[in-house]
Amino acid sequence: MWKRFTDLLLFGNYFYGCCAVALAIETNLQLGLTLNHPAFYIALFCGSVVYYTYAYINEHYVDVQNARALWYYHHAHFIRGSQWTLGITGVVCTAYLLFRYGSALVHLPVGYWGLVFLFPVVAALYYDIPLFRPLRLNLRRTGWMKPFVIGFVWTGAVAIYPLIWHAAEAGLWKISPYHIAWFSLKNWMFITVLCIMFDIKDYASDSNKQLKTFVVRVGLRKTLFFIIIPLTVLGLFSFFCFAALNHFPAGRIVANTIPFVWMVWVGWSLHERKNILYYLAVIDGLMMVKAICGIIGITLIKI
Repeated sequence: MWKRFTDLLLFGNYFYGCCAVALAIETNLQLGLTLNHPAFYIALFCGSVVYYTYAYINEHYVDVQNARALWYYHHAHFIRGSQWTLGITGVVCTAYLLFRYGSALVHLPVGYWGLVFLFPVVAALYYDIPLFRPLRLNLRRTGWMKPFVIGFVWTGAVAIYPLIWHAAEAGLWKISPYHIAWFSLKNWMFITVLCIMFDIKDYASDSNKQLKTFVVRVGLRKTLFFIIIPLTVLGLFSFFCFAALNHFPAGRIVANTIPFVWMVWVGWSLHERKNILYYLAVIDGLMMVKAICGIIGITLIKI
């Protein structure tokens, strides 16, 4: 029973939806804002699950050595029903938000309108969604760029969009661009490093496909010491800048530092090959750890 639940949660990408909602909540709290309308978080959850599942339901070849691919093959009917249900729910929630707050969006700073459209376009180009195929650009096959693209899209979903919708709901835009920049960089570097770690799982297949990811190019040890750790330090530095701008107390800084330290430890543990559930639960689970530490730091730690 427990295995069936964990397979559903991790293979079905529902955990990604939970991580996205948790990180979006962390964004508002870290920036001293109230939470968005519940419909926003429902739409974010639905969109995250549908987006990540899209790639797997369109696979025509089933690798019998791939536990996730086999799971999708045996649960194809359920997954397609889930996609339709979540897709419709997400559209309804988004339509409701636009109907209720759409008129306030026109008062957003002009520059942010570019971000509103930029993130969906990059996300579509990553999966070669049919609407954008004439551009002949598939960001998923760019090798070393891939983790930065994924991190960029996640940053838009969990760090930029929550602020845009909050501004629409509140009818004003009061967040300093410097605060947003440092906070977004922290999220971007954190999730990018997780994506690089996840590429370790696909080292053999990426090498055969001549997909030049960081791990394929330089090997595991150099990826850890010259890519993962430096990017983690950059993300941590951006957090320290953000904390200084917001005058975070020492205890709150320590709480938010924990996920970055844990990330380095997890990266070091990858010198031994793990099964796919380890990558999904432990590596992707760092997003949930980051969100929880951030929420606890802002709500419970005052010193």
